[in-house]
Amino acid sequence: MPLTATETCLSQAGGMRYGPHMSNTPPPGDRIAKVLARAGVASRREAERMIEAGRVTVNGKVIDSPALNVTAKDKITVDGKPVSEPEPSRLWLYHKPSGLVTTTRDEKGRATIFDKLPEDMPRVMSVGRLDLNSEGLLLLTNDGGIKRKLELPATGWLRKYRVRVNGRPKDEDFAPLRKGLVIEGERFQPMTVTLDRQQGANAWLTIGLREGKNREIRRAIEDIGFTVNRLLRVSYGPFQLGDLKPGAVEEIRRRVMREQLGLDAEAEPAGTAKRGSRPQRKRAPVGKKLRK
Repeated sequence: MPLTATETCLSQAGGMRYGPHMSNTPPPGDRIAKVLARAGVASRREAERMIEAGRVTVNGKVIDSPALNVTAKDKITVDGKPVSEPEPSRLWLYHKPSGLVTTTRDEKGRATIFDKLPEDMPRVMSVGRLDLNSEGLLLLTNDGGIKRKLELPATGWLRKYRVRVNGRPKDEDFAPLRKGLVIEGERFQPMTVTLDRQQGANAWLTIGLREGKNREIRRAIEDIGFTVNRLLRVSYGPFQLGDLKPGAVEEIRRRVMREQLGLDAEAEPAGTAKRGSRPQRKRAPVGKKLRK
């Protein structure tokens, strides 16, 4: 059973023992990693790594285990900075441009999506990633719990992409993708593939998948002998890119987020955008708005 912050401090000081003879009543508060995730510091898993690295203190004491419950009375810091009170859960649509990496820091010094977000955005995390040369819809949230929920394979939300490949493929060329591939020992789940149109030396496809492995579509297309030269994600579950411009951010209304994620009702935070996620919005024909 996890200790509360107070119990941990007393135990470290030798002021109490904690064992099976004590009450089985769950200690008050929430696990420290959950609190850090809810405050937008990091996902639960990342928060646990931060704790193990000795970067987190509770009531002035460094902790090294996530098996700790804390309450609103406890003072928590990460890297010496106080952790603020959790904000209401929020979710944004972001149109990621090509040429940005989806990390907070890049060892090669490349620009990240977080370098380009509006200055008035709170601290957010991305739900999954899009690689450097991919573009389109990326979900952002201030809640590590939501991030984790949306990234779990069990969630199984369909993600759709508009993909431009070089060459003149035929519909039957995509049978291996629809069946499911194994590339270098890694199994890819079946994808939905529609050959939409030929446009000069390139063909436009619509591809849907329910998992998010690294460079999955590019690797699958290469495996059947073609090359992706543009990849744009147009939807993630019920959330759609619509006509959101590259680099633009749009907050999803609380009501829509509650309905789609099954969250308990909360008041909408001040400044919440009035436009929703347009989950049923129709898209323009392929090639009409995607030409360069």
